[in-house]
Amino acid sequence: MKLPIPIDRAAILKRYKPIDAHTHKGIQGHALLIGGSYGKIGTMSLSSKACLKTGCGLVTVFIPRCGYEIIQTANPEVMVLTDVQEKYISKIAFDFMPQAIGIGPGIGQELETQAALFEFLKNNRLPLVIDADALNILSKNPEWVFLLPAKTILTPHPKELERLIGKWKSDSEKMEKTIAFSKKDHLIIVMKGAPTFIIDGETIYENTTGNAALATAGTGDVLTGMITSLLAQSYEPIDAAILGVYLHGLTADIALPATGYQSFIASDVIAHIGKAYLSLEK
Repeated sequence: MKLPIPIDRAAILKRYKPIDAHTHKGIQGHALLIGGSYGKIGTMSLSSKACLKTGCGLVTVFIPRCGYEIIQTANPEVMVLTDVQEKYISKIAFDFMPQAIGIGPGIGQELETQAALFEFLKNNRLPLVIDADALNILSKNPEWVFLLPAKTILTPHPKELERLIGKWKSDSEKMEKTIAFSKKDHLIIVMKGAPTFIIDGETIYENTTGNAALATAGTGDVLTGMITSLLAQSYEPIDAAILGVYLHGLTADIALPATGYQSFIASDVIAHIGKAYLSLEK
């Protein structure tokens, strides 16, 4: 097994593309985020706001009907499509061509939602980020993994990873099983933790930013929005994963002197994305 490649500032600057002074929203990418269920619309609020703040020109969310007014009020810059169902997603339908799609935050595991995910995966060819309950639905239906486009990005926390690859007895076994999973289906795995590793076949990257402040509800939803944003801005999948994870961790490093560990919340990641970007421009 190769040693991990550190994701540090020097590595990021080789991948980071500064904004063209003559750009406009139409060429900054259009991202679609799919998720949410009754009581978990906040996941989509966080994810979509992070997507915009990471530089995406246009962001649309697809959510159950119960979330319509919440998202329109919380994130007026975000466009909203709704399912026919009030409390959960039952059929994924949209009439435009996004550059990238993120799916899973707060989506739940209703049987109709599982069927909707299957139909979506069967027909989707667009760059994809999969998180949260969409990962758990995949782990219940492992044969669906072959439907994923090559270089789809999966963002599991340890429990979600265990459901996908099975239990492990040591960190080295966990890494071996994750590499095997990545290679078999040509997937990029963002193995969330301290530190976060990104596995792309045999190649392992180790993030160098972030701290314990990130261990709070919603930071994973924010990361999904950030990576989807970068994909929609036409970064290659591995670059979107690496840059997203680095910036996400960097926000916590920048915020820590003001917030401390205890009071840092997921919205603080979003609030500090601008400063994280500015630190790359220096």
